[in-house]
Amino acid sequence: MNKKKFISIAKDVVNLEIKALQKLKNNINNSFNEAVIQIAKCQSKVILCGVGKSGLIASKIAATLSSVGTPSFSLSAGDSSHGDLGSISKKDILILISYSGQTNELKNIIQYANRNKILLIGIMSKKDSILYKASDIKLLIPKVEESGGIVPTSSTTVQLALGDALAIATMQYKKFDKLDFKKIHPAGSLGAQLKTVEDIMLVGNKIPFVNENKKMAEAIKLLSNKKLGILIVQNKMKKTIGIVTDGQIRRFNQKKLNLLSMKVKEIMTKNPVSVEKNSLAAKALALMNAKKITSLCVYDQKNKYKTIGVVHIHNILQSNIS
Repeated sequence: MNKKKFISIAKDVVNLEIKALQKLKNNINNSFNEAVIQIAKCQSKVILCGVGKSGLIASKIAATLSSVGTPSFSLSAGDSSHGDLGSISKKDILILISYSGQTNELKNIIQYANRNKILLIGIMSKKDSILYKASDIKLLIPKVEESGGIVPTSSTTVQLALGDALAIATMQYKKFDKLDFKKIHPAGSLGAQLKTVEDIMLVGNKIPFVNENKKMAEAIKLLSNKKLGILIVQNKMKKTIGIVTDGQIRRFNQKKLNLLSMKVKEIMTKNPVSVEKNSLAAKALALMNAKKITSLCVYDQKNKYKTIGVVHIHNILQSNIS
């Protein structure tokens, strides 16, 4: 077969799935709203189940829901009749996925849900199906043309898209934000990009505090010991009022001034650049780049003038944040 023919086949498959998704878009109605509200208000688990390719889609939707703050898992239709129905409680929500809505393996689960008054959301394409009739909330997907005529392709694409839509709509209804996302995605590059300044800042005795009235002779020793290249200047009320950098010290030395006998407040830069502790570390890095500096004072929003930490550019880069 000519290689160009393969490209033509690929485009035909994609076009069929685009048409299927457009049909799905036109099919979405108020039942979708009802499903989102019920999932968002669920006080227990959301359990998804399907057979064959629909079972794989159920697993993906469950993983997506869990990743955005709705505890979910997928149940094997085959195993459900051999004891796994016991994992479903009355406070759970059950989402069953079947293109035909007539899948035999789902019948026992449907009966169990109806008998125990477990909220059942059905995703199917036929109104005259068992699943449609038994569902409390009916999410009807369109009848679509499958690529090749026999393999579930367009139908599973539609199921997956509807599952993604449910997950994202539920996430927004619950106001699940980036900080929430970070809590359950601590690893990997995505977790790194969602780290906050508080996650990586230096605290306690690692912060190079110095009183404004200290002589620079003492301050330079502290600067050398802390090895951050900066000193955070405080007044007697512990309010941060300035910063001294090793660059400033070098410039004063070049002027041949009697630096060692001067007080810290005489050479400090007032109003140092600061960042709130809950800011994303990536935002802190952008601020450093914009200001052409390597360190930021960190404060709590309750008191902008009290430094609770220091974040250095090395802390950010070592955390794989860019």
